[in-house]
Amino acid sequence: MQSTFYTAYNSHQFPPPWKSLEPNCISRKSIPYYKPQNQFQTRTLTNSLRIPLSYEPEEDIELLPRPKPKAAPPSRLPVVIQRSGSVSRYFWDGNRLQLVCVDGGVSSFSFDFDDGFRKMFRLCSSAVRDFFIPKQVSGNYMDYVKWKLLHQVFSSALQVLATQAMLRAIGIGYSRSLPSAAALNWVLKDGLGRLSRCIYTAGLASVFDTNLKRVRFSASVMFSLSIGVELLTPVFPRYFLLLASVANIAKQISLASYLATNTAIRRSFAIADNLGEVSAKAQIQTVCFDNLGLLLAAVLNILLKNNQSLRAGLPFVIYPIFSAVDLFGIYQGLKHVHLQTLTKDRLEIILNIWIGSGYVPSPAEVSKEEELNFLWSKDKTIWPIRIGCLNLKDQIPKLSMMAMQYSSGEDYYLICMEISRKGAKRTKQQGMLLCLREGASTADIIMGLLQACYIRKALLVSSWWENILGVGDLLDSVLNEWFKVIEESKRCAQRDLSLLNEQMLGLGWAAKNILLSTEEQARYSFVDD
Repeated sequence: MQSTFYTAYNSHQFPPPWKSLEPNCISRKSIPYYKPQNQFQTRTLTNSLRIPLSYEPEEDIELLPRPKPKAAPPSRLPVVIQRSGSVSRYFWDGNRLQLVCVDGGVSSFSFDFDDGFRKMFRLCSSAVRDFFIPKQVSGNYMDYVKWKLLHQVFSSALQVLATQAMLRAIGIGYSRSLPSAAALNWVLKDGLGRLSRCIYTAGLASVFDTNLKRVRFSASVMFSLSIGVELLTPVFPRYFLLLASVANIAKQISLASYLATNTAIRRSFAIADNLGEVSAKAQIQTVCFDNLGLLLAAVLNILLKNNQSLRAGLPFVIYPIFSAVDLFGIYQGLKHVHLQTLTKDRLEIILNIWIGSGYVPSPAEVSKEEELNFLWSKDKTIWPIRIGCLNLKDQIPKLSMMAMQYSSGEDYYLICMEISRKGAKRTKQQGMLLCLREGASTADIIMGLLQACYIRKALLVSSWWENILGVGDLLDSVLNEWFKVIEESKRCAQRDLSLLNEQMLGLGWAAKNILLSTEEQARYSFVDD
């Protein structure tokens, strides 16, 4: 270090820096006096900025570039975007915003095959989900769609096989067939089916609301049977018009029930009032699932294309299997439909659980308790409750008279016993009748049905009511016991009504209105003369 410095200092080629810069420094600065102690420091700094052109650095001196300061990592902002299955987060790099894909809240810039495959699978599954599934639906919607897929695929495959059978029955594809006669038969069976559809829809309009699940399941059974009738047309070609008309009538009735109940089912899934989106996605699902059914039927036909005997007998082998799977799918799918509207049957389930367990069940719990039997099946419960008007054939004269006599202008309903006869043997069965008055509100209907449920609970633990089934006049003790039950049940209903309504509203029940059938909408008027 000493020799190097000495050589630079005594060199003839490089004069000392302070000598070459002294005139410039003095001329640029108006300094009253000279400070020698700062001269070396100032001139050295000037020399470092102004290097002579003839300067050649030594070989052992290496000029390194000035290191650039490291850029600060981008700062994360507290905003995360979830879109199409990917999660992205906003970052600020000091100049602009960046949207970076993150995984679990930490950005990842490395790539490997497994990670890329998982991301690709997640993106594809998210795209399929966005294509088929609405954005905001209830949690039970996916279970419903799974069973709908099973039902729709096998139902579509059965329809293809039935159509092939009907085409063979009318002789399409054979030289001896008459196209005009075939077309006439086809038009006649369609016309009869549409006419029956109008009659059925007009006669059962209110049933679509009060017994929605029963109507839907009964329509599915009828549709499956209609396909079986269509499969019989090649066996009995002379009765094509009769068989095809009967099958088409059943199909049209099933179609009417399907269209009438679809809106209520879709509304139960639309938690954000996005009924239009749910309906649009349901149509996409139906088209895609039907195409899968067509593909299944086409594959079966291709496999048996060289064996006409097996191909002709294929529908009779496939039909019971596909029909069972179809009905099982629609049955399980309806179990995952949680309706929030109140009907007489649904409200009765709520009230029974309230009386027995002391809480209001959720729509999902009530769906498990609802029966999905046929529409024409009878109620098998003990002491069934009926809403409607008094039937003179089923009434108990003295009890009915006293119930009417002791009703006042403040009461909007009355409760009495009735005896109905069921079955071929006309066996007697006791029940209760709830008659509603003109102007009865939803709260009055809930209170009347709640009181009837309390009466049923009291009758199930006693035996004095067995004398009511006799033909003779009722004893005074029986009448006194009946009125005691009436008064006690009314006090219990009045006590529970407020808390019951509050809990029902909290669980999402549509307690503003109760859907009643045509018979249940009958009212009586009170005349005080």
